[in-house]
Amino acid sequence: MKQMFEQAIWVCKNLFQRNKVSGSSANMSFRVGNKIYITASGTSFGTLEKKDFSIISINGEHLEGKEPSKELELHLSFYKKDKSIQCVIHTHSFYATLWSSLEHSNLIDCIPEYTPYLKMKLGSVAIIPYFKPGTKELFSALDEKINLGYGFLLSNHGPIIGAKNIMEAFGIIEELEESSRIAWEFEGKSKIAKKINI
Repeated sequence: MKQMFEQAIWVCKNLFQRNKVSGSSANMSFRVGNKIYITASGTSFGTLEKKDFSIISINGEHLEGKEPSKELELHLSFYKKDKSIQCVIHTHSFYATLWSSLEHSNLIDCIPEYTPYLKMKLGSVAIIPYFKPGTKELFSALDEKINLGYGFLLSNHGPIIGAKNIMEAFGIIEELEESSRIAWEFEGKSKIAKKINI
């Protein structure tokens, strides 16, 4: 347990220091047995401590600690889908959020494969329609598509991924952001330009 907390805090602080998250906009969780440890509501990845995790049952019952992130249900969808998932990370990283805000013709694999690394680490990335953060509508929208893969873009919101362990999740969320940046540079700017007739 000590090592998992250390890894979780290291990952969160590194994502913050690398400008992949800001303020208190991101959340992450990890699973130990039938308990989920999730960053509490209003906490910042940049100042995270062990006391900033809320303890939740696999059924979503708040067992101990601070109030959990309002996006807990997104995390639970991953854990209920596959027992091998031991960590979930959701951010509002800049390029993934930009890419999620565009219209996409391929809704089940929305990030172009300019490099092979995202496919190697994660597979396809489906896009979830926009609903307000923390709402039942958003939770249901993800839950309906959860079996499409292990990574998603929430429209106009940001990425969420599930992985087998904390460090693997860190590598995947970084790769998803980098692949989104490449896609934006190759296609995103021109899509926006066409939309506003530049």
